Amino acid sequence: MNMNFDEIDKSLDITPSEVVPEEKPVAKKKPVREEKPDIDRDYEYTRGHLYSLIEKGQEAIDGILELSQQSDSPRAYEVAGQLIKNVADTTDKLMDLQKKLKDVNEESKKGPTNVTNNALFVGSTADLQKMLKQASKDNQSK
Repeated sequence: MNMNFDEIDKSLDITPSEVVPEEKPVAKKKPVREEKPDIDRDYEYTRGHLYSLIEKGQEAIDGILELSQQSDSPRAYEVAGQLIKNVADTTDKLMDLQKKLKDVNEESKKGPTNVTNNALFVGSTADLQKMLKQASKDNQSK
């Protein structure tokens, strides 16, 4: 689809030229958070939410205990007991999170261990039979 603009060029008294667009180098996008590994970010995120849950649970315990004392309802005391148990479980999860992070960090620091499962006997078949016979005698005498 080639258009002819010669008349327009004459009337404006300009010479036509070809415009070549500049090629701009494409910049590589950097990840948003590069400063900390995913494990550390996940740990901090989870830890923050557990702290928030514990604090809110503590506020709820205070409220339900006050309500149960005012109403003397057995159900209110039962709910208070369940809420106390849930907050205690959440604090246990917080401690488990610490242990899991420690385990992950220790695992990443450990290198691969070399375990050799193949045993090789070097000798004649007569030597092997003598050794096996002696081992079976030793096992029977025990």
